[in-house]
Amino acid sequence: MSMKILVGSKNPVKIDATREAFSCYYKDIEVEGIEVNSSVPTQPIDEETFEGAEHRAKVLKIFNEKARINASFFVGIEGGIINIYSKWFGIGAVCIMDDKGNSGFGVSPMFEIWNDAIDELLDGSELGDVMAELTGDIDIKRKGGAIGFLTEGVVERKELYVSALKLAIVPFLKKDLYF
Repeated sequence: MSMKILVGSKNPVKIDATREAFSCYYKDIEVEGIEVNSSVPTQPIDEETFEGAEHRAKVLKIFNEKARINASFFVGIEGGIINIYSKWFGIGAVCIMDDKGNSGFGVSPMFEIWNDAIDELLDGSELGDVMAELTGDIDIKRKGGAIGFLTEGVVERKELYVSALKLAIVPFLKKDLYF
């Protein structure tokens, strides 16, 4: 019987990243995306990014219990911006929760956001919309994302999420240390 993992999004980038990361540690897995609300603004800032990821995982855990899906893990992935060292960075935060309510967090590599974009983001725009306007690709966040454009395709959005997911799994691999 395969291990079921629920992801709090229908975005294929987030679903594929979850499948890839979990496949590094677990053999027979099944990943399903379910659209859930993050409870944070569409462009999360600082800790809101972590709050959004955790909220998605919690909502999935509750949904799993009510719908009797029998999933083992619930994954919340949230893209946001964070201010560190007087600079703004794009960041992906991940919360993985198990069926007992234990959780692990991971973050993606961060990349610096340029000033004009930050002005728009702090005024309420979402990075995906800023990038769609810049590139003319309305579906960019379901593909390579901002980082794909900025690195000329060398780094893709999925790659950032895979890194964050692999790190968020750590507490479940070393339960004796974390739980």
